[in-house]
Amino acid sequence: MPTALIIGASRGIGHEFVRQLLADRWKVFATARDDAALAALRAEGAEALKLDVTKPESLAGLGWQMDGEKLDLAVYVAGVFGPRDGAKTSPTAQDFDQVMHTNVLGAMQVIPLVAPMVEAAKGRFGFLSSGMGSVTQAESSYGWVYRASKSALNMVLKSASFDYPDATFVALDPGWVKTDMGGPGATITAEESVRGLLQVIASLTPADTGSYRSRSGKRLDW
Repeated sequence: MPTALIIGASRGIGHEFVRQLLADRWKVFATARDDAALAALRAEGAEALKLDVTKPESLAGLGWQMDGEKLDLAVYVAGVFGPRDGAKTSPTAQDFDQVMHTNVLGAMQVIPLVAPMVEAAKGRFGFLSSGMGSVTQAESSYGWVYRASKSALNMVLKSASFDYPDATFVALDPGWVKTDMGGPGATITAEESVRGLLQVIASLTPADTGSYRSRSGKRLDW
């Protein structure tokens, strides 16, 4: 039975990863911050773990709870959008810290804990990025801090791939998904997005490490 870890599984895309992997008979570890979400994940059949990626002591707990596991797949879904404005507005230190801490520092602290488990299975480690984090895809300054965080995350993954060569790292663009972050103009459901992402992940080989792929599987430039 293949094993997966979904970080940030309480709702939206993360929860949909759990649902689809369980339906495909995977053993799924799933993290959430609050007790209600943890109870719901357990009720669906997941191994639920309490985790707040902004707290180092919580991350340390993830390491010892999963000690000895081998992961065919890990996905870092945890993220926030931040202020919906552009370069004409200077972000507050609080907004900057919240977005960068969750989207970038959280990922940087998770990688040394989880990547060895992925390497042990020669598995795949996916991170939800965004076309908004690709310099060549930028069409506006909307979501300025968020764009900066996803660009930084892409570099983190490229760098990590050198230290963990037996894990396939990939930044995943889920599309414009109908979640609380997506807003009213979103075009696809979480179910459609995750179905496509899993197809992309399943097609990856070690040669794809560090690449950036959209939900459709099309390679994009960082």
